[in-house]
Amino acid sequence: MPTLTTDIDEVVDLLVTRCGPHLKLAGPLGIGKPHRLLNAVYRRVVADPKLSLHLQTALSLTPPLPGKGLQQRFLKPFLNRHFGDDFPVLDYARDLRTNSVPANVQVEEFYMQSGDLLRSTQAQRNYASLNYTLVAATVARKGVEALLQKVARKDGETRLSISSNPDLTFDLIDQVATQGRPRPLLIAEIDDNLPWLDGPCAVEPDFFDVILDPPGPTPKLFATLRNQVADADYAIGFIASALVRDGGTLQIGIGSLADALCHALILRHTRNADWRAVLDALEPGMAESKLVRENGGVKPFQLGLYGASEMVNDGFRALAQAGILSRRVVDDVGVMARANRGLATDADDALIERNGRWLDGAFYLGSNDLYRWLRQLSPEQARGLAMMPVSRINQLYGGDQRLLFEQRRDARYFNTCMKMTLLGAAMSETLDDGRVVSGVGGQYNFVAMAHALPGARSVLMMRASRGAESNVTWESGQVTIPRHLRDIAITEFGIADLRGRTDENCAIAMLALAAVPHQQRLIDLAKRAGKLDPNFRAHDDWAHNTLDALAATLKPFRSNGVLPDYPLGSDFTPVEERLVRALAWLQLRTTTKVGAVRTVLSALFTKATADDPEAMQRMGLDSPRALRHRLDARLLAKSLLETRHVH
Repeated sequence: MPTLTTDIDEVVDLLVTRCGPHLKLAGPLGIGKPHRLLNAVYRRVVADPKLSLHLQTALSLTPPLPGKGLQQRFLKPFLNRHFGDDFPVLDYARDLRTNSVPANVQVEEFYMQSGDLLRSTQAQRNYASLNYTLVAATVARKGVEALLQKVARKDGETRLSISSNPDLTFDLIDQVATQGRPRPLLIAEIDDNLPWLDGPCAVEPDFFDVILDPPGPTPKLFATLRNQVADADYAIGFIASALVRDGGTLQIGIGSLADALCHALILRHTRNADWRAVLDALEPGMAESKLVRENGGVKPFQLGLYGASEMVNDGFRALAQAGILSRRVVDDVGVMARANRGLATDADDALIERNGRWLDGAFYLGSNDLYRWLRQLSPEQARGLAMMPVSRINQLYGGDQRLLFEQRRDARYFNTCMKMTLLGAAMSETLDDGRVVSGVGGQYNFVAMAHALPGARSVLMMRASRGAESNVTWESGQVTIPRHLRDIAITEFGIADLRGRTDENCAIAMLALAAVPHQQRLIDLAKRAGKLDPNFRAHDDWAHNTLDALAATLKPFRSNGVLPDYPLGSDFTPVEERLVRALAWLQLRTTTKVGAVRTVLSALFTKATADDPEAMQRMGLDSPRALRHRLDARLLAKSLLETRHVH
């Protein structure tokens, strides 16, 4: 039987006693990480130089810092409301930001909160570059002694649910056994805010050695912020949505591009005429193209989709609520084969209806709406969602490959990247100088599966440029996806089918996705390398690859509500949404010294009035007195005025 306790310090004492002074611990990624227990361990080690800690984990979620000036005025009250005043920020994550983790602590992560640790040399030195499916074996090989994990409980249920993070727990135990190493100490911390889910992630209490039930109140779960969806995001999402085949399989990432894709899929299903109008405006003729005929579709979903994704997020919630995630799979190859060929018997149909799953995932992470939806799933709905080891999601080998082929028919693996070369290589997690933005995660796994599964496609989505820098490049200092795995690429300016193409044709297809200011330079570089004909010239229609032209194309759909700012729901109030637009406008125009001076002078001398007293009051600038505050008020008023009719 497990040890039961409500005392966090007692668990820390037990860890030191059982594991010795040199602790080798592992913690799940994301919201499965027990913040309060990890903080207690970290503080004990920091306070005692005779102890040491080696923590292997990933995605140590930490609320953003409020910053200064207008940003602080906006963020501080929002963050207090969104995360709660008692949210237990991870001490080691806070110290990593400032390179102040002591010498007797090493935090090794294989995936970082995106962009959060670019300035942390400690985090950068201790990053482990791993495919998601290789993490468990690597952690086991390094001799982990204890795994600390959050779990959920439910009234009337004796079992505990690993809920959000069965991704690596079971795989780690299997790998430890395979390598002939001692089973790690398994410590569960109960979190009453964590949704209780059944299926593969539900275990008996004696699965754990220690169960910690800390005294309340239980802090909120970490909820990600849903981003505003820009014009470029919508263009990419709508083009991508035409590649999804009815009756197929879906994997998506997270962020505004994924939100745009899911909104497009929902419109395709529920408001097909509106969806078709947007697609035709963006890519005339795409709906009738050979690429869509052979790989996608333009009609509502009759057979529905099955989701198989390492991460379950708000996009999947929205797709399920729209009735799109309705194709069910079972772990019987014969039944799946007959169902896929329209030969299912009554017994097959009954089995699928009773045991079929419409979504398989390895971990979940998203908004408070996602967590609320998971808690409120009906028993019938809940049976169709299974959280399971990442080894069963992110790969084809190690199990019944024939079954996976039948389950994952017409799979579409949608992922984002930061840059792509003209020859099809992708940079998704590391900058040219070697600094890691996030991590490989499962992206390589999904791309490789797309080439192995019959009828599957990998789709890499990215914005064509970032500021003045092109994301379509000739060279890349770092590569996540090698060019021999090139498949489909999408930017806001179009789509490129790269699979099996020659280098010359690949380069031309990628050039069509680049923004106007960068096209000629890329052409010259490709010619210099001998990859383009010396007489090659940019196509005339590439001259429309500008954000202004895109904004004009999408303006009618912005105005009539087809393309809302926050398609999957907003974490902001209506007043805050107006402020987000205004502050984004101001930030864009003050990134350079010249721009900042010009914007300040314009605000001072035009005497702009925002006519938005709610927004000014929300920022505490309705009656400014100090000179700095009066200037902030003028800048904010001008920003609100300039973005009054922007959506």
